[in-house]
Amino acid sequence: MQNEFIKLAIFDMAGTTVYDDDFVTKALCKALATQEYMVPLSAANEVMGIAKPVAIKMLLERFYPEAAPTADIDTLHDTFLQIMIDFYRNEPGICEIEGATDTFKALQSQGIKVGLDTGFSRDITDIIIERLGWQDLLDVSVSSDEVAQGRPYPDMIWKAMELTGISEVQQVAKVGDTPVDLEEGHRAGCALVVGVLSGANGKEVLEQYPHTHIVDSVSDITGLIHSFQLAAVK
Repeated sequence: MQNEFIKLAIFDMAGTTVYDDDFVTKALCKALATQEYMVPLSAANEVMGIAKPVAIKMLLERFYPEAAPTADIDTLHDTFLQIMIDFYRNEPGICEIEGATDTFKALQSQGIKVGLDTGFSRDITDIIIERLGWQDLLDVSVSSDEVAQGRPYPDMIWKAMELTGISEVQQVAKVGDTPVDLEEGHRAGCALVVGVLSGANGKEVLEQYPHTHIVDSVSDITGLIHSFQLAAVK
């Protein structure tokens, strides 16, 4: 049966569809430490989902306010990129969060397009997609360096809609594991804004941000969208 309502489901990557054991937060802290900026892992986790140059700037302004105005953000970001590229190219344990591929295929069988949006840059995004064998599975992917503003702004969602020919944001579901994923979906006006608990944030954190649903993992999304469809036709 073709879904008459949701036409595009947009998923975050690390922590939502891609397994992440604090890989990204550790890499961000490691990059900052190369210039002797020591930032706690918990603070780095708070800026997950945000475009990484912006996240670096936010952390420096919080922990090193005097140094922040003159800090070399570009070099720090380049260091972070190299750490992440090396990691995702070579780490044997890179894997999807259980059920991601099955969810993508199930949604597409219902006529729903599937996309990724991410705070990663395009080079990292492409490496991950290739490692997971998703090149021919996804309908669209958008990285934060391909739009004017990353999360929490809705630019990546709008870009994904443009690339897939979806004109109504009420036909879009946004799924992610961070507060800024939820903010992004809310600001865009998505019909479904779904938090998943497979990342670093618990329910007590995510429920403080705009959402329509909070579920355990990506595996719950097919059923959720199906229920949304049934409720809409009643």
